[in-house]
Amino acid sequence: QVQLVESGGGLVQPGGSLRLSCAASGIRFSGYDMYWYRQVPGKQRELVAVITSRGNTNYTTSVKGRFTISRDNTKNTVFLQMSSLKPEDTAVYYCKAQSEIGRMTGMDYWGKGTLVIVSS
Repeated sequence: QVQLVESGGGLVQPGGSLRLSCAASGIRFSGYDMYWYRQVPGKQRELVAVITSRGNTNYTTSVKGRFTISRDNTKNTVFLQMSSLKPEDTAVYYCKAQSEIGRMTGMDYWGKGTLVIVSS
């Protein structure tokens, strides 16, 4: 049974920092690309960052220079370090795991999300 469990969300003031974690089980973690998405109620889910199985990273423009995605294959965990947070970063943050085969078949796995609120 595959599980992705996000943690680390919470309330933070503008300009502050948070580190999100996503712990995976039931998959060969090192072989999966890992993604962070976010969603505001009433809006589409937005891709925030991705780290491939090889360690390559990419970010949506609005978070470049502020967010850093990383992974620890020994702990089956992906992280999202968020700095210089803005109110518009407020959302539920989800992690997703997808293998190379999954990219061809459409198979992926999602966590249930962690809420980040940026407010004074």
